[in-house]
Amino acid sequence: MHRAPPLTLSALAAAAVVALSALWPVSASAGLFDDEEARKAVVDLRTRFEQSQRQAELETTERKALSAQFADQTEQLSVVKRSLLDLNAQMETLRTELAKLRGTDEQLAQANKDLARELADLQRKYKDAMAALDDRMRKLEPQRVSLDGKDAVVDASEKKAYDDAIGILRKGEFANAATALAAFQKRFPSSAYTGHVQYWLGNALYGKGEVKEAMNIFRTLVSTTPDHPRASEALLALANCQIELKDHKGARKTLEELIANYPQSEAAQAGRERIKQIK
Repeated sequence: MHRAPPLTLSALAAAAVVALSALWPVSASAGLFDDEEARKAVVDLRTRFEQSQRQAELETTERKALSAQFADQTEQLSVVKRSLLDLNAQMETLRTELAKLRGTDEQLAQANKDLARELADLQRKYKDAMAALDDRMRKLEPQRVSLDGKDAVVDASEKKAYDDAIGILRKGEFANAATALAAFQKRFPSSAYTGHVQYWLGNALYGKGEVKEAMNIFRTLVSTTPDHPRASEALLALANCQIELKDHKGARKTLEELIANYPQSEAAQAGRERIKQIK
């Protein structure tokens, strides 16, 4: 499967600068920032730019590692394919010998049958081996997945690790699910699944009773990727954690943030009902 060429570090950095610049609207009537505000704005912009550079470098390193792994596995499969071609050559030799034996007398009839059986067995093994080779090649190819309505391309091993972790969570095995999701984060730090993994890891930690740890995960998701499809749900989950810890003031503030930033979300609708219940 053909992949789009990766963006260079400079292109990513330029995109980061443009994106960050959009966060600072300019109004002719508003006037200029004072020195302190300007300094803070510059420091904040520089910090975000450096973070974008580091993220781009991390993703570039990850792509190079994946490419090297794919090349190594492809070479191994090429060796297997050459062996199968040798096997096919042996089969052709047997066919030639069998054709010669067919012209002999009846004493060779049994030998012909034996050779025919051996040839059929070799053909079956060849077909099985080729099918296995094709299956292994397909498993190495990147796969397209849909994450909350958005398409993404992930490696087969990446998809399997995520599906396995979610499968454990659905069984209600929260401790094992938390371990699997945390392991996924370490193994695939730049995955398209990252936001979803954070959201479900927070739920797994909450399920096993580690409420404060779950709150940290939910807050990290909202802070790092506020546009993520699960960000509004993460805020609602964070408020639920605060309510459980009797932090009603903090919960109200979180719900107000949810309603203000994601007013049309289902989570915001639930948040409006929840905020009425907080004393």
